[in-house]
Amino acid sequence: MADMPGYFRTCFQTGRLACLAMLVSGGIVLQILACALYNNWWPMLTVIMYVTLPMPLVFFAGSDTSSLYTESGSCWLNATKFLTGASTVGSIAIPIILKHAGVIGWGAMALELSSFFVFVLSILCYLGMNEDDGYRVKLSYGTAGFRADASLLESTVFRVGILAALRSLKTGSVIGLMITASHNQISDNGVKVADPSGGMLTQDWEPFADAIANAPDPRSLLQLITEFAKEEDIGFEGRQPPEVLLGRDTRPSGEPLLDAAKQGITSIVGAIGTDMGVVTTPQLHWMVRARNRGLEASESSYFHQLSSSFRCLMDLKPEGIRKNGDDNALVVDGADGVGGEKLEHFKKMLTGLCIEVRNRGEGMLNEGVGADYVQKEKVAPRGFGPADAGLRCASLDGDADRLVYFSVILNESNKIELVDGDKILSLYALFIKEQLSILNDGESNKNNDSYQAHLGVVQTAYANGASTDYLKEMGLEVVLTPTGVKYLHEQAAEFDIGIYFEANGHGTILFSEAYLCRLESTHKTLLSTSEGSAKQKAASRLLAVSQLINQAVGDALSGLLLVEVILQYMGWSICRWNELYHDLPSRQLKVKVGDRTAVVTANAETVAVQPVGIQEAINAEIAKYPRGRCFIRPSGTEDVVRVYAEATTQDAADALASSVARLVDQYLGSGSA
Repeated sequence: MADMPGYFRTCFQTGRLACLAMLVSGGIVLQILACALYNNWWPMLTVIMYVTLPMPLVFFAGSDTSSLYTESGSCWLNATKFLTGASTVGSIAIPIILKHAGVIGWGAMALELSSFFVFVLSILCYLGMNEDDGYRVKLSYGTAGFRADASLLESTVFRVGILAALRSLKTGSVIGLMITASHNQISDNGVKVADPSGGMLTQDWEPFADAIANAPDPRSLLQLITEFAKEEDIGFEGRQPPEVLLGRDTRPSGEPLLDAAKQGITSIVGAIGTDMGVVTTPQLHWMVRARNRGLEASESSYFHQLSSSFRCLMDLKPEGIRKNGDDNALVVDGADGVGGEKLEHFKKMLTGLCIEVRNRGEGMLNEGVGADYVQKEKVAPRGFGPADAGLRCASLDGDADRLVYFSVILNESNKIELVDGDKILSLYALFIKEQLSILNDGESNKNNDSYQAHLGVVQTAYANGASTDYLKEMGLEVVLTPTGVKYLHEQAAEFDIGIYFEANGHGTILFSEAYLCRLESTHKTLLSTSEGSAKQKAASRLLAVSQLINQAVGDALSGLLLVEVILQYMGWSICRWNELYHDLPSRQLKVKVGDRTAVVTANAETVAVQPVGIQEAINAEIAKYPRGRCFIRPSGTEDVVRVYAEATTQDAADALASSVARLVDQYLGSGSA
């Protein structure tokens, strides 16, 4: 049931409620017939028992039906059990006593008892609806936090609010909580937590997030929180009040869910939930990072930092670069989400760049628009067409943490030339490498103690092989990690300057604190000794990039500005940029399996070590195709194994993927999809 689409899940729930209503109505009809058929209203005495039956539970146990099945020394709970039992016995005893006394006949007694058993069946069905594991959605906290149909999330968001307040207590820092479902459909929503660094919630706390989100009742929830607080040594007294910054995107369900999060936060004594309003996900992460560094955390300060660093980089463009008339024009698809609204406001603060924003909220969020749609479908989003051929276009996703570029192909309907996250990464890497080369030019000959920054590029196995080959040819160090932003971010943090991106357009640049201190010192020295020199400008550019880029998380707005600066610096059109390399054709398939954990991978998921022998078989298939590459990995959410294949032609990539899918089916024994 958890993976059932929201519409069908709602229909199924409505159907069950309708059946429950019919059962209750049937019980009432039987009760009335017991009186009306025999013109005797004494059987209505049983109604008193029906009315008093739930009262002890309501007044003494807070409507928690699980308390009836637990052992407890509480006198109130014992009283609840006694009175509930007495009412139940009374519902059966009254008709029997009335019959024994000759007040009613056999028919009335039969109808009375039938009515009672129908009501009992209704109660059991109701309890089953609430406690049935097939109906209850099991949630798992991942890179995107929790996501589901918005109607199912109120309790979960309340509980995540508690977690965020506990995390603030544990770290002694400000924590973030964002209500968004990014590129999902508008009926969905989600919630995720930002750690003090502005990054994602530490993986060590993800099991606790899963546990409290899926706790079956308030008693279990309280027990989990108490035990976890004890394990983590989280004290509730003598510490500074926990504070959580809250944000949400433009979804209609966002406001009530944010209120639920506030209630969860303030349920921890002294905790403060600060509403930052409607913001992009990267904005909230940036604000958390800024607050914990003692800086102003507001939307205006975010825009000021981006616009000032953008202006600095624009002022440092080389002179004499030839530009076409349309080079400063950019058309952006805002996905009808928060990013489009923010960019429409922000563009007024930018000079040297003309931005037209389309799909900025007048249509349906993520419906035929957005970076996810453009990257997967490789077609122009709604509102773009042949008339836009030749223009440089970009697309944000629903909460503005992904960015892709594209150009519409002339006379080809809605077909596009896609410039994805791999090429954004390549553009960034070339620019950073060039600035480091200028900064270090001649240093190795003059000073043996000069410091060479360690620049690294981080990708997953899903990065197109052509991009990886190109980056290596450019002399860049490329490291692969398992799939997932959390792995990319962690690996990028190991470098002085680490750049990571996924093909879907999510990524950023990280500067280590140690290297930034060294760079600032170098820049200060160059200002005093050789202001205006190529080296001093290179140092200024690198410092400005560290301010422009959002180092907390991938940010479509800051990323877009950096792309625009670099294109102007290079004097490149989008077509020239797209010609850096040509992607190899690829194909992705899913193979249904009985147990996905039977597949064990190594080397950043590029090699399958289990089942034994499957990698050798895959290698034999790869050898049949020029520049062939293929790997398998288990899904993290469903019992399927994912297959990714590349080759020099689309037919070859399709054939390779299909042959490896058959191998997976052969080794794991299930049907393929």
